[in-house]
Parts: sequence; C-alpha cells; structure tokens
Amino acid sequence: MTSTSTAPRDLRDFYEDPSVPVASGDARSLRQARMLADAIGPATARTAVVLDIGCGDGTAAATAAPLLAGHRVIGVDWSQDALKRAHAHLPYVVRGELTDGGLPFADGSADAVLFSEVIEHLVDPDSALDELRRVLRPGGHLMLSTPNLAAWYNRGLLLAGVQPVFSEVSLRGIHGRPGTEVVGHLRLYTARALREFVAASGFEVVRVAGAPFHGVPRPLRALDRLACAVPSASSILLLHARRT
Repeated sequence: MTSTSTAPRDLRDFYEDPSVPVASGDARSLRQARMLADAIGPATARTAVVLDIGCGDGTAAATAAPLLAGHRVIGVDWSQDALKRAHAHLPYVVRGELTDGGLPFADGSADAVLFSEVIEHLVDPDSALDELRRVLRPGGHLMLSTPNLAAWYNRGLLLAGVQPVFSEVSLRGIHGRPGTEVVGHLRLYTARALREFVAASGFEVVRVAGAPFHGVPRPLRALDRLACAVPSASSILLLHARRT
C-alpha cells in the first residue's frame, strides 16, 4: 500500500509536523517507566533528575508520571513547537540538541535519561550517545526504546520478499511494506546490534526487554504481547544501561 503527501523541505520540517506519529503506544511507555522506576527507586529515598530527551509532545512522559512521582522530569527537544505542546504535560521543558555540548546541562548532572523512539530517527546516533553519556552521572541510567528490525512478523515479511515494518525508503510515502504512516525512521536495530552499539558507546547494558506495538492489527495483538517474552522477537526493544 502506498501513501503520498507533500514532500518536507528537510527532516526538521518533517518532525515539526504535529500529525507525524511520535510514539509506539502507551504499553511501551508504561513498561519503560516501570523499568526506570525500579532502577532509581522511590523519591522518598532521593529525588532523581530524569531527562526525557526527544520528549516530543510530552504524552509518553505523562503516561510515565504516576510511576515517577516525586522525581524531577525535564522534557528536552530541539523543536520549539513540540516543547509548547509538551508543557501541557511537563512542568519543566527546555530546548536542546543531540550534538557535542548541545544539551543545556552540566557534565554528570542527570541521574537518568529517557530516550524513547528517538535513536531510529538520527543521522548520527554515535554523537547522540556521546552527549547522553556526558550529561549522565557515573552509574546513571539510560532507558532507551526503539522498534525492532527483527520483530517476529518482520522475519516472515523478509522471507516473503516484503520490506519490514518500521523501515522506510521515502519520507513521501510507504512503499513495499504494510502500513500507511511515514514516521521518518533512518536506522533500525536488532536486539544484538543495539546491545553491542550501546556497550561500545561507554555503557554497561543491564537488560533488554520487549514491548508490544499499537500498530499491530487487532487479531494479532495477543501474539504480539506473547512475543515480548522473547525480546529479540518483540515489536519494540527496551534497553536499560548504566553509564560506566
């Protein structure tokens, strides 16, 4: 199926469009928030500074908020339009970019970083992880989520010669794969590739878990939830790592 739209002038124009989907669903947000809450503990012991990098419109942080009560969550995005929308969900929002020194925080000033559905959109993920490592304190937590190239249905699609779900060959439309939404994915990871990449960037990988994807057709959603028990085959990869 092919979907067409007016071509964006560049990637920034594309991501400024509020109609572009920015998250893979509440189930992913909740699972990721539970992992983070378990890692940093309750705010009664210590108030943690959590940076939601690439916060978009703030809906994912709003979903996670009840599990992170008492901790200071700061939304960060390069888009001023996104930050205006995020402010409805987050008390603290600031502009920042994933370049060398592009985040407006001192070295080692954050206890945790939420990095949800961002890395697949980046031209230079290496520099992005360098910047996240800079702002995290030693031992600080990185909670990263991204679509899984090797999701259970993608394995079957590739065998049939069909372009995998989540992959995109154009910003103007969908070509050669199921789905109707263009979301601007530039890079995709398997569980193994994600582990190796994050470890090579100066982090110790603690755990990789799976999460379902809201875009899976309703008759297949029960199977998609079952696939989460095997993260390497799940729709969404959830990675917890610590800064070394």
